[in-house]
Amino acid sequence: MSGGVRPSRDIDDLIAIMAALRTPGSGCPWDLEQTFESIAPYTIEEAAEVADAIARGDRTDLKDELGDLLLQVVFHARMAEEAGDFSFPDVVEAITAKLIRRHPHVFGDARQLAPDAVKALWGEIKAREKAERRAAHLASGRPLPPENGALAGVPAALPALSRALKLQAKAGAVGFDWNDVRSVLAKLKEEIAEVEDALAANDGDATAEEIGDFLFASVNLARHLGVDPESALRAANLKFERRFAFIESALAQRGRTPAQSSLDEMDALWNAAKVEEKKERGDRSALA
Repeated sequence: MSGGVRPSRDIDDLIAIMAALRTPGSGCPWDLEQTFESIAPYTIEEAAEVADAIARGDRTDLKDELGDLLLQVVFHARMAEEAGDFSFPDVVEAITAKLIRRHPHVFGDARQLAPDAVKALWGEIKAREKAERRAAHLASGRPLPPENGALAGVPAALPALSRALKLQAKAGAVGFDWNDVRSVLAKLKEEIAEVEDALAANDGDATAEEIGDFLFASVNLARHLGVDPESALRAANLKFERRFAFIESALAQRGRTPAQSSLDEMDALWNAAKVEEKKERGDRSALA
């Protein structure tokens, strides 16, 4: 590397590199022209790539993607420091303070609490923090963040499945929820029927709306079963890719592509892929 800069395990070196990239006259033109708004989509993308590496079980990629995500934090902190708002150490102090504050059962006097008591205490602490932030905004004269009741604070930029999960959890926390998973299943069946009705009426707008309701109800079912819908769909995507690759490979051995094959043939190969997966799972279980 030029200029004596070398890879390092020290976070201070990463901060210094980011500062150099943002130094007018000698830094990187692309980095210098970035703003919080222009970088935000990359931050979301890097978080998604971390989740993807986890879903694929690729620890080498996970290490790299976590580095990319850490860079996003350093990038935002550097821009904030340039604006005189805060710096990276302030970010570290804020999160360490929050972790200590929200875990009195680990770092404070509320030890030996049962899981339900820990969850209740967590909610009380978050409510107190929210009130303190509001009071601080009022005292400083800064505009107050929007207050939207029980569902406030769920970022609109979240992936739709994750946002649906958070909205439902917040509504559930104030009692707007089913107590029985079978009721959620009934709601899901109701939404399927409404999709069928919209299709029968040949109403495209209504069909799109009912599909949205069906997806929202599916997230609710996952939540009641303790399944993260984003992770579940990510796994389903990987499974689909894996099985379709099996189809393409089998067809290639026959000298054809999917476009040159019938749906019946591809469906038979899909079922063969499922059988192969089941056999591999059985082999792994036998070796365990």
